[in-house]
Amino acid sequence: MFIIVCFFIHRKWIKSSLVVIVVTACSAPAAKPDAMMNKDAPTADAMMAKATPTADAMMKKDAPTADAMMAKITPTADTMMAKAIPTADAMMGQDAMAAPAWFNAKLTDVNTGKSFKLADLKGKVVLVETMAVWCSNCLKQKNEVKALHAQLGKRDDFVSVALDIDPNENDGTLKAHAMNRGFDWTYAVTSAEVAREIGQLYGAQFLNPPSTPMLIIDRQGKAHPLPFGIKSGNDLKAALAPYLKQS
Repeated sequence: MFIIVCFFIHRKWIKSSLVVIVVTACSAPAAKPDAMMNKDAPTADAMMAKATPTADAMMKKDAPTADAMMAKITPTADTMMAKAIPTADAMMGQDAMAAPAWFNAKLTDVNTGKSFKLADLKGKVVLVETMAVWCSNCLKQKNEVKALHAQLGKRDDFVSVALDIDPNENDGTLKAHAMNRGFDWTYAVTSAEVAREIGQLYGAQFLNPPSTPMLIIDRQGKAHPLPFGIKSGNDLKAALAPYLKQS
């Protein structure tokens, strides 16, 4: 904005006088203050919009996304499964300690007439033989068991059990067989279900009496099959020794 002050002095006059003072705006009219502010300065809203991040921007910058939060807080399916489900080794360890069904089968000792279950003998060492009255190898093996008993003497922590797996034989037949030969340990006739499970667990030869199948059940209830064939009293004593030493 320019202000021009022009002094016009009449040259012909003697006395000097100020004739005219003209103040003229030689430029365009001055802009209003509000207009100037509008042109040069941003509005308050614009300044706030520029200076202050929006709520969405702040959330995006500072807060994790829903997926990130869920990933951080919530375990993955694999993690949950790993915690909830035991490993294969752990499961095998648990199954190994679980008693098989035939341990809980109700049996009758033909020599005494008393009922029993192998599970009731847990804590003792048990020598089990599958046999049949007609089997000559079984008879030879029983004589070796008799010799074993003579070597060990009477022990409260050791039991011998002979299981007759022949479906054609009964308690009377088995009792006569045992008593006539002085076999005074536990004798019982098994059901077909028990015989089948023994064969499935330890092999088909456990259902073949001439193979003289035998196994040792330790104090914790785990079965340890012995080699097939007739085993002497000394062989049986050596096989039982480590289990009898266990507490």
